[in-house]
Amino acid sequence: MQDWEREALDAIKKAQDLEALRALKARYLGKKGLLTQEMKALAALPLEERRQRGQQLNALKEALEGALEAREKELEAEALRKALESERQDVSLPGVRLFAGGLHPITLMERELVEIFRALGYQAVEGPELESEFFNFDALNIPEHHPARDMWDTFWLEGAFRLQGPVGEEVEGKLLLRTHTSPMQIRYMVAHTPPFRIVVPGRVFRFEQTDATHEAVFHQLEGLVVGEGITMAHLKGAIYELAQALYGPESRVRFQPVYFPFVEPGAQFAIWWPEGRKWLELGGAGMVHPKVFQAVDAYRKALGLPPAYEGVTGFAFGFGVERLAMLRYGIPDIRYFFSGRLKFLEQFRGVL
Repeated sequence: MQDWEREALDAIKKAQDLEALRALKARYLGKKGLLTQEMKALAALPLEERRQRGQQLNALKEALEGALEAREKELEAEALRKALESERQDVSLPGVRLFAGGLHPITLMERELVEIFRALGYQAVEGPELESEFFNFDALNIPEHHPARDMWDTFWLEGAFRLQGPVGEEVEGKLLLRTHTSPMQIRYMVAHTPPFRIVVPGRVFRFEQTDATHEAVFHQLEGLVVGEGITMAHLKGAIYELAQALYGPESRVRFQPVYFPFVEPGAQFAIWWPEGRKWLELGGAGMVHPKVFQAVDAYRKALGLPPAYEGVTGFAFGFGVERLAMLRYGIPDIRYFFSGRLKFLEQFRGVL
């Protein structure tokens, strides 16, 4: 065996990686490799010497190919071992904390308010944002051309829309984006009989100029309680419990007379905010107007349902959610709620 033959076998055994091994294969077994050149030189040898040398070269070729294959398997196994070692995961280690989203501040405030009233025995219900003129205005004692309609700058809709009523009937007439959550008073009373206590959280729409304290889209929480013997005292008690839950035992409640077509008497209520040392004008309230009960029973009669609101009384209230959220979280501009700015929303990540 020549020196290069021994060196070849030794080099193959010591090859450090697959790239070095491929270089050795080309050097010895390639078209211009040493073994190939030796094979070509056989023709110049005498017959007996050619036969003997040919057997040696064939044996060497098998040895080289076997050594290359064996070393290739070793290197591949080593590469796999290193890859598994580098990619190994220790499942006993604590998990990586993933990015956690957060609820919108309006949602946080809305949920808190709903839970306050649920603790008082109220049921939370929701209604459609696409509403009919009848439920939004007429049934609430605000007929067409009534001056009170000017209080609600309305988005009227054109085109063909299908709207379902309280018990699945199709509603006809002019449609709009609801200007308040009060239409759910009518819808709920048509489909249910007293006594009941409900709150209605939801989004409402007003066609008005926006600024730091006004938006065209905002949220309200509506409350309605109907039964026998319901009085303004019950209404004041409900608002008082709200104030206590929001701002603690030092909070107080103030009512001032005001006109709303669907309540009589009507009141504007405020809550004393101890931390800010001021009154917060929150919303309107009052005893459900008898004409509202009459409109509900008339609608029930048209559906073939018996009257249910003779001899009962009830109170209703409604207020904006954004105002409370702005105070709770120190937000100076109502437009931040709908800006979609991540810097603003990230402040509420993980808040529950």
